[in-house]
Amino acid sequence: MIIWVNGAFGAGKTSAAREMLDLVPGSTLYEPEVLGGCLHRLLPEKKLQAVGDCQDLAIWRRLVVETAAGLLAEVGGVLIAPTTLLRQDHRDEIFGGLAARGIDVRHVLLDPGETILRARLAARTDSSSKPGTATHQAPADHLADYAAALPWLHNDAFVLHTAELTPRQTAVAVAEAVGRGAGACGIVQTPEPRAETVAAGVLLFDDADRVLLVDPTYKPGWEFPGGIVERGESPARAGHREVAEELGIELTGGLELLVVDWEPPRPPGHGGLRLLFDGGRMPSSDIPRLLLPRDELRDWRFVTEDEAADLLPPVRLERLRWALRARKQGRPLNLEAGHPAR
Repeated sequence: MIIWVNGAFGAGKTSAAREMLDLVPGSTLYEPEVLGGCLHRLLPEKKLQAVGDCQDLAIWRRLVVETAAGLLAEVGGVLIAPTTLLRQDHRDEIFGGLAARGIDVRHVLLDPGETILRARLAARTDSSSKPGTATHQAPADHLADYAAALPWLHNDAFVLHTAELTPRQTAVAVAEAVGRGAGACGIVQTPEPRAETVAAGVLLFDDADRVLLVDPTYKPGWEFPGGIVERGESPARAGHREVAEELGIELTGGLELLVVDWEPPRPPGHGGLRLLFDGGRMPSSDIPRLLLPRDELRDWRFVTEDEAADLLPPVRLERLRWALRARKQGRPLNLEAGHPAR
């Protein structure tokens, strides 16, 4: 298990986490921010200058997962990770990666209130002027990011208000809450593929010709309903099955192939074939009946092509754009790495 102690800079995460070591049997302190220091010694300076924070590096997020799995294999027990995590897509990638390895995550947010945070950040800024210290981010910018993240944090984590608590009292409260099951992140376990895969997605449309997207809990970015084609299963059948499992509706009509896209292997991914089918227009009566599996999908939305650009990762967005063109042309397209094969 990992107890992920989240919060703004100055929330008292590390102090509380160290106190928890005495309260949680078999626990070990795990500070993923240490990995950022390692990357500063490993990566080219140009790569480091291109990002504002080590968390923006895909290698950091992957190392967080792999290191946690390695630590648990080595020491067992419980890892206590006091780490600020304010971007939901980073949360999805990290917690989804941990879930894929069968690691239970308890997500706790320490919230001392804005007044206390401002005072602590101001003190940290003052001390950062001393030799050998450095600020991570301007206090006003960090608090703005924290405030923007609060809606999803409150939905995802167990929130503990710590304004009147000492680090020890905070640690006791967190340990007791986790012992009651608080902060549990129910994320579907999707083991990472070990070889090339075939995946089938289904595009469903409303009366305004907008396409349905879903928001997975276990990986960053929005997606099309669909998933990996199982052994002995046809891609079209997989599309029908995934729509039923993810949306709670049974498609009665056939699926028309729109694109076949060969996704090249990009380590750590193995690539494979990605198929998109046209599932047709959803009857307006079916839309209110959409029922998502909460351990897998948190939301759904009908969007235009332009709106999809703000939700889909680039590779999926390119695949959607070609699929919409194929739908208009009435013929499927063969893609390689998101572009028509030549």
